[in-house]
Amino acid sequence: MSNNNIFSTKVEYLKGVGPQKAALLNTELSIFNFGDLIAHYPFRHEDRTKFYKIDEIEDDLPYVQIKGRITRKEFVGEGKGKRLTAQLRDDTGVLELVWFKGGKWVDKQIQEGVSYIVFGKPQRFGYKFSISHPEMELITAETKLEGKLTPVYHTSEKMKVKRLDSKGISTLMLTLLKNTYEHIQETLPEYLLNEYHFLPKKLAVVYAHFPKDPDLLNQAQERLKFEELFFMQLKLMATKMGKKTEKFRGQVFGKIPTLKEFYDNHLPFDLTGAQKRVVREIFEDMKSGFQMNRLLQGDVGSGKTIVAFICMLMAIDNGAQACLMAPTEILSQQHYVGLKEHADKIGVSIALLTGSTKAKERRLIDEQLRSGELKIIVGTHALIEDKVDFQNLGLCVIDEQHRFGVAQRAALWKKTSLAPPHILVMTATPIPRTLAMTVYGDLDVSVIDELPAGRKPIVTTHRTDANRLRVFGFMKEEIEKGRQVYVVYPLIEESEKLDYKNLMDGYESICRAFPGMPVSIVHGRMKPEDKDFEMQRFVKGETKIMVATTVIEVGVNVPNASVMVIENAEKFGLAQLHQLRGRVGRGAEQSYCILMTGKKLSKDGKFRLETMCRTNNGFEIADADLKLRGPGDIEGTQQSGILNLKFADISKDATVLQDARKLAEKILEEDPDLTLPEHAIIKAQQARFAKRETNWSRIS
Repeated sequence: MSNNNIFSTKVEYLKGVGPQKAALLNTELSIFNFGDLIAHYPFRHEDRTKFYKIDEIEDDLPYVQIKGRITRKEFVGEGKGKRLTAQLRDDTGVLELVWFKGGKWVDKQIQEGVSYIVFGKPQRFGYKFSISHPEMELITAETKLEGKLTPVYHTSEKMKVKRLDSKGISTLMLTLLKNTYEHIQETLPEYLLNEYHFLPKKLAVVYAHFPKDPDLLNQAQERLKFEELFFMQLKLMATKMGKKTEKFRGQVFGKIPTLKEFYDNHLPFDLTGAQKRVVREIFEDMKSGFQMNRLLQGDVGSGKTIVAFICMLMAIDNGAQACLMAPTEILSQQHYVGLKEHADKIGVSIALLTGSTKAKERRLIDEQLRSGELKIIVGTHALIEDKVDFQNLGLCVIDEQHRFGVAQRAALWKKTSLAPPHILVMTATPIPRTLAMTVYGDLDVSVIDELPAGRKPIVTTHRTDANRLRVFGFMKEEIEKGRQVYVVYPLIEESEKLDYKNLMDGYESICRAFPGMPVSIVHGRMKPEDKDFEMQRFVKGETKIMVATTVIEVGVNVPNASVMVIENAEKFGLAQLHQLRGRVGRGAEQSYCILMTGKKLSKDGKFRLETMCRTNNGFEIADADLKLRGPGDIEGTQQSGILNLKFADISKDATVLQDARKLAEKILEEDPDLTLPEHAIIKAQQARFAKRETNWSRIS
C-alpha cells in the first residue's frame, strides 16, 4: 500500500478494532480511518514516572501510583450499597481499594497474595486513605517498573463498555504507530526544522502520544502547535494577498465633495481620535483601486454607524450606491432612522427595505435603485433577494457579522456593480486580537477603541435575590427621574417551558411591585408584529419597564433607558452580558447594570460577574471570555474553520501565532506560488488540506 493512502484505510481494519468497535469510533469520536485515529491526540498525560510508598500519600495529591500486594478482598454491605473492598500492602502500610460498580467482574480479575501496580486518586477517611475504582496492572517478570508518562484520551460511556476506555485507545494507538510510522511524511522544510530546532514530524507524532519524558512531550507539542498555526496563517495570508494582487480590482473613490460638506457643516459631534483613524484607513482602501475587505470592530456605542455613513458618502461622491444590511427588522429600522437624519441634511436619498415593506413602496424602491436615483438602501435579508438590483453598488456595510452566513453575503456580489463592491463588516462583539488574526485573517481589521466624549461609564453591580426589594426601590427612583428600565431573563432553549414560566413569574412580580405602571413584555413566542408593537411602545416611552428575554440583545437604541437588570446573570456568557449591558448608557445620563443571582455560584460564574463589575472595556472582557471558554464558543468562529486546533490555544499562544503569521507572510512575499524547491513540502501539505474543504474565502 502506498504511503499516501495508508492513512485513508478504514479504522475497522486495524488489528484489535473490527466492525463493532469501528462503529463506536465513527459515531462517538468521528474517527473513520487511520488518519483520524492518529490525530486523536491525548488531552493530557499522567505522570507515572514516580511510584509512591503508602506512607507518602497526602491529601492534595491528584493521583498516585503504588506497587503492593493484595492481602485481603471481600464484599461489604447489602443491596444497592454492596461494594467490593481489597487491602493493598507495601513495606510502609496498608491502603484500601473500593469498587462500587462492577465488583463481581473485578473480583474475578484480582487475586489475593499477588502483586499489582495500582493507580488512582487517594481519598482520606479519618487517618486512612482509600482509592475508588483504581486502575490495576499485574506485576509479572515482563513488567517494566521504571514508570512512564501515560496518555489520557477522550472517550465515552458507550465506548468504555466495549473496552474502548483511555487504556483501550492507547493500545490501538501503539498498534497503529507501529504500522504507519514509516509512512508519516514531513510537512515543514528542513531549513525551518533547523532554524526553530523542531523535532522531525515522525518523532513529534509519536512523542505527542507516548513521550519518554516531559521534555520530549513539550518538544512534540511545540512543533505540532507551530505547524498548526503556520498552515492556518499561510492559508489566510495567501487569500489576503490574492485579494490585493490579482482577482478583485475595486472602484476608485477618490473625490469627496459631499463628504467634505457634511464633515465641515453638519457633523453633529466631533469624531474621536479612533474614529478619525478608522475613516483614514477606509479612505486609503477606497481609493487604492483594489476591493476593500475590512472588519470594523467597535464596542457597543463607540460610534460605528457614523463611520459607516461617512464611508457611504465616499461611494456616493463617486457615482456609486451603498447598502447597509442588518440582521433584524428592528435594527434595520433603527439604522435607517439614524442615517436618514444625516442624509436629509445634505440631500442624499435613502430608503428602508425589509420583509414588511408594502408591495407598492417596494416597486418604487426597486425602480429608483436600478435608475441610480436612490443612493442609500438600508435593510434586512430582503436586500439579497434576486429581484433587488442596483445601477452601481459600490459599498456594502454588513452589521453584526456572525448573523449572516457566508453564502448570504456572497449574494451581494451578484448585484450590478462596475467592480466587486467594497465590503465593510461591522461587529460590536469585541474580538481579542489573537482571535481576529485567526478568524478574520484575510480581512483588514480596524478598531474603534474609545467611546465618544460625554459618555459616562456604566456602573455595574452584583446583587443576590435577598436584595430584590432594594433593587425595586432603585428602579422606582430612576423611573421617577424620567428614566426607563430593562429587566432581562435568560433563554436556554432546552428548557423553553421553564424559561417562559420564569419570564411570566418575573413579569407578574414586576406588575405587583409597580402597580399602575405600564410594563412591556417581549419574548420568542410572540408574533413578530406583536413584538415590534411592544418594542415601539418602549422606544416611544409609553411603557417605563421592558421585561424581555434576550431578543433585545442586539442593537435596540433607547437613549432614555438607564437601568439594565439581568436576572439569573450567572446563566449568561460574558460576551452576552456585555452586549446586554450595552443596551443602556446610550444617552448622557449615568446608567446602571444590575446583575441578579442566587446565593450559590460556580467558580466560573463568580469570575464572569467579577469581570463585568470590574471593567467596561469590551476587549478586556473578550480576552477574559476567550480564557474561560476557548475560541470554540465565541460567536462567529464556528463557521470559519479555526476550531480544528488540536494543540494550539488561541488564548495562550499569542506569541506562537504571531511568529507563525510573520513566517507565513515572509515566505509568501518571497515565493507567492511556493515554486522554490525548498517550499515543495509546504505546497504538498497545502494540497492535502485543500482536498478536505470547500473554499469560501473569496468572500469576506
